[in-house]
Amino acid sequence: MLFNSYIFIFIFLPLVLVGWYGFNHYKKYRLANFFLAGMSLWFYGYFNINYLAVILVSIGMNYLLSYLLTKIPEGSSHRTAWNRVGLFTGLALNLGILFYFKYYDFFIENINVLFGTDFTLRNILLPLGISFFTFQQLSFIIDRCQGRAGHYPFLDYVTFVTFFPQLIAGPIVLYDEIIPQFQDISRRRPDSASFSRGIYLFVLGLAKKVLLADTFALMANYGFAQTFSLDGISTVAVILSYSFELYFDFSGYSDMAIGLGKMFNVDLPLNFNSPYRACSIKEFWQRWHITLSRFFITYVYIPLGGSRKGKTRMLINTFLIFLLSGLWHGAAWTYVIWGVIHGILVVWDNLGIIGIRGREEKRPSKYHIPAWLGWICTFSVFNLSLFFFRSESITGAVQLFKNLVSGAWNGKLYDIAAQLDISEIYMIRQFLDMAAPDFAAYVYLIFMIFLFLLAFFLIFRPNAYERTMNGNMTSAKCWAASILLVWCILSLSQVSTFLYFNF
Repeated sequence: MLFNSYIFIFIFLPLVLVGWYGFNHYKKYRLANFFLAGMSLWFYGYFNINYLAVILVSIGMNYLLSYLLTKIPEGSSHRTAWNRVGLFTGLALNLGILFYFKYYDFFIENINVLFGTDFTLRNILLPLGISFFTFQQLSFIIDRCQGRAGHYPFLDYVTFVTFFPQLIAGPIVLYDEIIPQFQDISRRRPDSASFSRGIYLFVLGLAKKVLLADTFALMANYGFAQTFSLDGISTVAVILSYSFELYFDFSGYSDMAIGLGKMFNVDLPLNFNSPYRACSIKEFWQRWHITLSRFFITYVYIPLGGSRKGKTRMLINTFLIFLLSGLWHGAAWTYVIWGVIHGILVVWDNLGIIGIRGREEKRPSKYHIPAWLGWICTFSVFNLSLFFFRSESITGAVQLFKNLVSGAWNGKLYDIAAQLDISEIYMIRQFLDMAAPDFAAYVYLIFMIFLFLLAFFLIFRPNAYERTMNGNMTSAKCWAASILLVWCILSLSQVSTFLYFNF
C-alpha cells in the first residue's frame, strides 16, 4: 500500500488510528498491539500477499533464536560459546534470506560469465522492504547475542518490526528506540501537539513526493530511456531531474514515515538532514540516509576496528562500508561501482588534504577552499555518480559521460521539457495549442527551468523536519498544509511507487 494513494489516506489511516487509540482508551493494550501489527501486515501484504510469508518467517526465525538464548543460564560457562553460535546462526539466516531474494540471480549470472556455465536464473521477485526489515532484525539479533538486548514479549517484537510507517523504506529503526515507546503507556493517549505536527510533516512529505518527485520523474525516466541520443545539455537536465527526483522521493517518504509515527505518538529517527547543502562528501553522508549509515557504522565499521587500529585500517574500513552500501542498494555492478566511487571520495576526504573554510576548523588540512566551492564540487560529484546509480548497465553510464563532454546540440532538451505535460498547466497548454502552437516548446522549457530553480531554492531553505519541529503550529502552517493536501489528492491519479521500494 502506498502512502500516496486514496485507499491509504481515506481508509487505512483513519481505521488504524481509530482502532489504535480506541483499544488503548479502554486499556486493551495487548489487543491494541495485536490490531496495529495486523493492520501493518495488511499494509505490507497489500502489494503482494505472498510477501507476508517472507516477513512472517523472518520474524518467527529471529524471535525463536532470541527465545532460545533465554534458555542459557546466566553465569553458565557455555554461555559465551552459545552466544557466538547464536550470532553466527542469526547472521547466516538473515543474510541468507536476503542473499536468496536479492542477490541469487546476480551471483549466478556472474558465475555463468566467469566459468562459462549455464545455471538457470530464477528471476526471483524481490519482496518489498526486505533490505530494511532484515537490517532492523539483524541489529536486534547482534545486540541480543552480545548481551546488549533483552528478550521482549512476542507482540512487542512483532509491532517493532512491522510498524507500517517505516516498514517498506525506513528509516531503519532500532529495537531500543521503538519497543520502549510502545511499552510506555503514557504514549498511548492522544497528544494533540504530536498529532498536529505529524499531520503537517506527513503533508509536506506527500507534497515532496507527489508534486515534486513525480514531476521530475517524467523528465528523468524519459531521458534515461534516451541515453544514446542525448547531447551535453540534455544530459545535465536528465541527471538533475533524477537527482531531485531521488531526493524529494526518498526524503518525502521519510518525512511521511516520521509524520505518521508522530500521529501514533512514536518518534522515528531523522533520515535526511538537507544533504544537498553539504560542502563535502563526508558531510553529505552525515546527512543522507542517516539510519543506514548508522547501521553500517555500529554493526560493521566499529566491529572491524573503526578508527582504533590506525589510520590505514580506518580508511580501509571506511571503503568497505561504502562498498557494502553499494551492494545494499542493488544487485548490479552499477551499484557496486557507485559504492566504490563514494568509498574513494570519503577516504580522500578523511585524509584531510583539503578542508572547507568555516566548516572543518577542528580538522587540520593542508589546503582550504571556500564553502561555496566545496558545495559545487560535492553536488557535482554526487550527480555524476548517479550516472551509475540510475543506469541499467555500465555501458549506459559510460555513454552518459560521453554525452556530457561531447559538446553536441541536437535539440533533445525540448523533448525532455515536453514531458512536463502535467494537469497543472492544462489551461496554458490548451491556450497555446490554439493561439501559438510553435511557442509551446519554449513554454515547457521555461517551466523546466523554473522547476530546477525551485528545487535549488528549497534545498537551501529549512527542510520539512525543521519546519515542523521549530516553532508552533500556526494558522498559516495549517492553511498551507490544507492547500497542499488538497493539491496532492487531486494529483493522486498520477500515483507512483517510491524509488527505494526497489532497494
